[in-house]
Amino acid sequence: MDNLDLQLLRDSLLAAVREDVGAGDITSHATIPANARATGRYTTKQTVVVAGVPVIREIMRLVDSDLQFDAIASDGCSVATGAVLAEVHGSARSILAVERTSLNLLQRMCGIATLTHQYVDRIAGTRTRIVDTRKTAPGLRVLDKYAVSCGGGMNHRMGLFDGVLIKNNHLIFHPSVAHAIQEARRNLGHLVKIEVEVRTLDELRTAVDGDADVILLDNFDAEQTRRAVGIVNGRIPLESSGGVTLETVRSFAEAGVDYISVGALTHSAPAADIHLRVTAE
Repeated sequence: MDNLDLQLLRDSLLAAVREDVGAGDITSHATIPANARATGRYTTKQTVVVAGVPVIREIMRLVDSDLQFDAIASDGCSVATGAVLAEVHGSARSILAVERTSLNLLQRMCGIATLTHQYVDRIAGTRTRIVDTRKTAPGLRVLDKYAVSCGGGMNHRMGLFDGVLIKNNHLIFHPSVAHAIQEARRNLGHLVKIEVEVRTLDELRTAVDGDADVILLDNFDAEQTRRAVGIVNGRIPLESSGGVTLETVRSFAEAGVDYISVGALTHSAPAADIHLRVTAE
């Protein structure tokens, strides 16, 4: 996901602002003159991979179209501590009304992009790709997955509607992995790829014989993964998933899998340390 459709995000972004502002920012209205103007600078206190600058631009536009927003850093680039990511000029009340919402999203998205980049960097020189999962914040999946792409990762399926992944909870309704694959093929169009999750090498062999399009190795350790790669021998793409950390990710990549999916990219990425410094004009 290299681009964001901000029109589709409009309602979500407005809901996020309303959650914080409600009927109005009573502190700013009580302490700041209506005609007061200010400049706000989004500055990072750590090295980050940038993600979310167009999102905060859109939030500003939705709240006050007279605000002047200047993007200084581009999504996907790496910036050092102290870098200014963006500036906004205009009504002090408007800037303060969106301060927390814009920071929450920018910090989250930069955090995801930064962590993703760390995983991608750890497996540099291998052919393996880092991919995300559906373990995203409810309502923020589009932003989370966009942030992964800014960090150099690859998006897995967006939801249950755009990709087939037969998991353990599906397999309990079938006598074998092969039978589940056959049923899926019978009920799906011929252009739909089928990925199946396996937990043992025996299930892996069954999935290969059952003509799966992609096989997910669920919680295999690095040695089991290496054996699985040898069994498949390049016939079917393999994905490692479960328990992969920054410390272990390279061992899985060097085992020879095509993809490594990491839920931590979106469910455990620490928020980036970014602040909005406001000065009166």
